[in-house]
Amino acid sequence: MSGPRKQPAIGAVLAGTGALCLGFYFTFAAVQGDFGVFRRVQATAEKETLQAERDRLKAEVARMENLTHRLSDTYLDLDLLDERARNVLGLVRTDEIVIR
Repeated sequence: MSGPRKQPAIGAVLAGTGALCLGFYFTFAAVQGDFGVFRRVQATAEKETLQAERDRLKAEVARMENLTHRLSDTYLDLDLLDERARNVLGLVRTDEIVIR
């Protein structure tokens, strides 16, 4: 024969429920919180995009520095000067044929 069944103490049920709720909360925060896994993936993707943009801008700056140096007073590239003058002023030499 079995004796009367004892109900679990209400405190133990509340403690278990509270622990379960805290576990769910911390799991959710670890995945989707401000410092969670999803935010880390998003930050990594943004970092890679910004690094690519930075590299593109560095290349553009290097190209512009080269052109500026080639048109400076200490070093003059006559071919570049001729190209820029033709582009800006729309000039053509008499021995050239223009095709549009």
